[in-house]
Amino acid sequence: MASGGAAPGSGPREGARATAVRLALMAVPLAFFGLFFAYPVAAIVGRGLKTDEGWQFGRFAEVLARPDIADVLWFTTWQAFASTLLTLLIALPAAYVFARFEFPGKQLLRAVVTVPFVLPTVVVGTAFLALLGRGGLLDELVGVRLDTTVWAILLAHVFFNYAVVVRTVGGLWAQLDPRQEEAARVLGAGRFTAWRRVTLPALAPAVAAAALMVFLFTFSSFGVVLILGGPAYSTLEVEVYRQTAQLLDLPTAAVLTMVQFAAIGAILAVHAWTVRKRETALRLVDPGRTTHRPRGWAQRSLLGGVLLTVALLIVLPLGVLVERSFDTPGGYGLGYYRALQDAGAGGGTFLVAPLEAIWNSLQYALAATAIALVIGGLAAAALTRRGGRFVRGFDALLMLPLGVSAVTVGFGFLITLDEPPLDLRTSWILVPLAQALVGVPFVVRTMLPVLRAVDGRLREAAAVLGASPLRAWREVDLPLVRRALLIAAGFAFAVSLGEFGATVFIARADRPTLPVAVARLLGRAGELNYGQAMALSTILMLVCAVSLLLLERLRPDKTSGEF
Repeated sequence: MASGGAAPGSGPREGARATAVRLALMAVPLAFFGLFFAYPVAAIVGRGLKTDEGWQFGRFAEVLARPDIADVLWFTTWQAFASTLLTLLIALPAAYVFARFEFPGKQLLRAVVTVPFVLPTVVVGTAFLALLGRGGLLDELVGVRLDTTVWAILLAHVFFNYAVVVRTVGGLWAQLDPRQEEAARVLGAGRFTAWRRVTLPALAPAVAAAALMVFLFTFSSFGVVLILGGPAYSTLEVEVYRQTAQLLDLPTAAVLTMVQFAAIGAILAVHAWTVRKRETALRLVDPGRTTHRPRGWAQRSLLGGVLLTVALLIVLPLGVLVERSFDTPGGYGLGYYRALQDAGAGGGTFLVAPLEAIWNSLQYALAATAIALVIGGLAAAALTRRGGRFVRGFDALLMLPLGVSAVTVGFGFLITLDEPPLDLRTSWILVPLAQALVGVPFVVRTMLPVLRAVDGRLREAAAVLGASPLRAWREVDLPLVRRALLIAAGFAFAVSLGEFGATVFIARADRPTLPVAVARLLGRAGELNYGQAMALSTILMLVCAVSLLLLERLRPDKTSGEF
């Protein structure tokens, strides 16, 4: 009787305890995002829209009615749609190749196609500038320049987002049971009809999720458009930067920030819906059962076409970037790299030698990675069990920094974190805090699928044996997710290393980061400045590539379809 009487009460008590643990885990991430994301963004909006007479919401109509702002909104939207469509057309064949074919060098090639995604957008812009700009490879060969044209922007966006489609769609495609399509063909359907009616509907959520992520990144594009677009083209993110840093027009910047915030919120809401649909609607198999060597001329031709695309779209721009870093006026050599040791070589661009930016970036990225792992790890643990709208809202909050203007966040840091007890404007920690905001979503997205795959009965058994929630996590979850934790750390390190939008505002002149140093060098005339920018970009690219190759060694062969 005693045990029977205890049973009814145990459920509510356990539920209350689980809710309390979840809220405790959420507390630190919520405080972090509230203080270092929501507060700076709200402060910028408040400065721009609130006066002594109250909120000036009429500014929205005034700003949005301006022809120049209408042009920015139109360009931001249509180039994002065009970039997304072009990326899907070029990358979907590669997603199939990586999902279904086995061939020598596959793991290395997967790392190569992912390198652009972890590169700073400043480096992406620099690589295409070396390929398509004045004095670039295309200019030398056929006398054609594509910089300051929309084609350079679109190609750079495909280069940057190619891996998003390959990873997201290919990861799911590798786990779809091919016997379902084979069964349709046995029943009389042709190859294309079977693919259209069986495989395509199963892939649709992953394709939609990849398309939304590409649209998100291209809609909020900053570094690529800033370097390749020139004065003729401007996205919302670039225009926010110009209005704040160059024109000091905070009302216009505030309106554009809110417009971008609303658009990104809608994109993330649709993305969350597609992810939930993908998680619940499919029955998946071991990827090892679905891959095979290419058979016949058609499959071999497809593999060859994908390899040629990777060579032209990804390897060539990176190769030209490296080549330009060695191409000095006196011939090929290390002249530009040696000049990085001289503070005066940049014509007064820096207070310190540009080479110091490497050490600065590594320090900042390591600190940002530590912060992102703590915040993202706690958030992922809180999201392990799917919950209601509050939990989904918390998940969406963690993704917002990927789309909301980093320029706004950086400028907001300057005007909010300048008074005790948070007088951080002159502190080195300001840069890692901004970088960690971008790293946290990658930590959560990497850790969450693995944490959700942990059998809850193991935790229950540990609790029955008297383990506290902390000890149960340490003894049960941590050994199972150690590899995912290392992968999350690698991604957080790479994206922190390349963060530019916020860092360009808050990095001190005597402690520039690598992306900020590259942008400053490109912003000044002179062959030496251009060469040093190429050299610094090459160094940054190599650091990111090494990080990614290490991630590929850690990544298990099986994939859940998450990027």
